[in-house]
Amino acid sequence: MMLTGKNAIIYGAGGSIGGAVARAFAREGAKVHLTGRTREPLDRLAAEIREAGGAAETALVDAMDPARVGEHARSVFEADGRLDISMSVVGIDDVQGTPLTEMAWEDFSAPVVNALRSTFVTATAAARLMIGQGSGVILTFGGYGPPTAGLGGLQVAFQTQDSLRSVLAAELGPHGIRVVTLQTGGITETLPADFEHAAAVTEAIDGATLLGRAATLADVGNVAAFAASDLASSITAAALNITCGSVADH
Repeated sequence: MMLTGKNAIIYGAGGSIGGAVARAFAREGAKVHLTGRTREPLDRLAAEIREAGGAAETALVDAMDPARVGEHARSVFEADGRLDISMSVVGIDDVQGTPLTEMAWEDFSAPVVNALRSTFVTATAAARLMIGQGSGVILTFGGYGPPTAGLGGLQVAFQTQDSLRSVLAAELGPHGIRVVTLQTGGITETLPADFEHAAAVTEAIDGATLLGRAATLADVGNVAAFAASDLASSITAAALNITCGSVADH
């Protein structure tokens, strides 16, 4: 197993993407600390992981709150002796479908500020602990792809995360800490069941790929586990492209 003996905190673990990452980490041997703002989905996921033979703990943590994030990360570090992986997959509330010329500043800036704040708060809290042990992996999730109209501040939010990832990687690399982004072109499994345009959005996302399909939740978990493992020890300051070809790297 790729993550045997590793200790991981996942912020936003109650969501579908956070859950996929947590299951993959646990399957590969990591002890996962599941955090979020709502207790029930965290406890349900922890029970599922334990039933499958994995190790999971839960805690209510608001990823926007530096004091609470730092307190929790420190408690994990002190209880288990190390913190190996930190990943934030906190949801970003955004307004889509409205032209920028018709959008209020508050609606445009909200996803940008929230994405940057949650990434900064969780990453730096983990880094302060990882520096002392001389190792660690910080993962972010997003990736913005080609410019697309109608997405409001979402792509700008992902770009700010990517810029922060690069700076963090530069500062933390000398301490043995890697910082990596998982770049997707959209995970169609996460679309709400009652979303009236789900079929059209799925067709658009799938149609833009070279493989004729979007990445699945299982794909996200598998790549996250690899990125967090020692098998990827030479990868940092990079985005791992899991867009199924909708974004071509040059």
